[in-house]
Amino acid sequence: AIPITGWLSDRVGSRNLFLWSTVGFVIASAMCGMAQNLEQMVVFRIFQGICAAFMNPLSQTVMLDINPPERQAKAMAIWGMGIMVGPILGPVIGGWLTDNFNWRWVFFVNLPLGAICVAILWWLLPSRPVRRRPFDLFGFALLAIGISALQLMLDRGQGEDWFGSTEIWIEMLVAMVALWMFVVHMATAKHPMFERALWRNANLVTAMFFMLVIGVVMMATMALLPPMLQNLYGHSVFDTGILLMPRGFGVVLTMAISARLIQRGMDPRILVGLGMVLAAYSLWQMTHWSLEMGTWPVIVSGFVQGLGMGLVFMPLNGMAFATLAPHQRTEGASLINLARNIGASVGISLVTTILARSIQQSHAALVPNITAQNLGTIDPNLLQMLGGSGDAVLAMANAEINRQAAMIGYLNDFYAMAILTALSVPLVIFLRKPKGPMEKPDPAAAGH
Repeated sequence: AIPITGWLSDRVGSRNLFLWSTVGFVIASAMCGMAQNLEQMVVFRIFQGICAAFMNPLSQTVMLDINPPERQAKAMAIWGMGIMVGPILGPVIGGWLTDNFNWRWVFFVNLPLGAICVAILWWLLPSRPVRRRPFDLFGFALLAIGISALQLMLDRGQGEDWFGSTEIWIEMLVAMVALWMFVVHMATAKHPMFERALWRNANLVTAMFFMLVIGVVMMATMALLPPMLQNLYGHSVFDTGILLMPRGFGVVLTMAISARLIQRGMDPRILVGLGMVLAAYSLWQMTHWSLEMGTWPVIVSGFVQGLGMGLVFMPLNGMAFATLAPHQRTEGASLINLARNIGASVGISLVTTILARSIQQSHAALVPNITAQNLGTIDPNLLQMLGGSGDAVLAMANAEINRQAAMIGYLNDFYAMAILTALSVPLVIFLRKPKGPMEKPDPAAAGH
């Protein structure tokens, strides 16, 4: 749904699309909470995802449209803070609701908040002029097929032994062919799905690459940490959410600071580069975690990573949108959000594969080190409590090997993400500093 946000917004009006997508999201949340089986949950979640797909790019566009150029940096910072409230409070509220009530309340909690949002949008949301333009059905079909095949390959790769499976090869080939045809179509079509001027915009394209990396780092980290903290360290769902909150606080803090610095004339490219360095450093810190550590390293590394992401997020969006004409903003926001979502899918698949392979290899490497001669040195007190039972001792040894192997797998994931983040820092050289505050480009350059 994200790629058609720009066209649909032009066709029915951004106000109507924003309102109805919010209403649909609230209804889908209620249906998810009332789901009686897995099949219903999958259908309702798809409906919820379609509605949610329009909300991010539309909200970003609205914030730019209602603010003059000199206030757009501050507006983007406020928007970014709002976007980060969910990741900050979501795990905590979700954990508390699950522990004290029922998992269904994770969805029902959206109903009163959603109703308030709909009322505010109905009252205050401005409308944009409707633009009639042809829908690029062929381009949309190619992009949908390519992304769907890529998503299937990433989701099923680990379970199907990746390229040892014919299915994965087919999905990869379909994705490559469809996406290549989409690129050719964008370059040759009379009415392409996205304006060709968008692909010639260095800031927008570079921002998409950065968002791809941010999607990998942020979403993969958020996917790894909850099971790690719960399974290896024994934290509850609620405590895990509390431990992850400093990451969001760091994002909010540096978003506010970066907006002020940019308003005072600081080069936003410096902030983006510094932010990526901080994010890479935080991941390097995480490679030194151990099973014996306390909670402080989790808090510190999460906060540092949040500081880095906040420094990247707002200046990067500001530079990308400063070079877009107003009518291009929704499509630009759609492309940036699409890149981030693809990065999240790739990142989660990547870290899941590294984790599973590392656990298998580490377990196989650690088992030969456990012998009859050193088995008794594991924990004499525990051995005495077990009464010398051979099966119990072996089970205890295997459980400890599993913990150590899992920890090695998580550390390998952190290494991979740290390297990827560090390698992305030089992309800053492709960004161009806008000549003025959120400068509006020449309308002549906005054509196809």
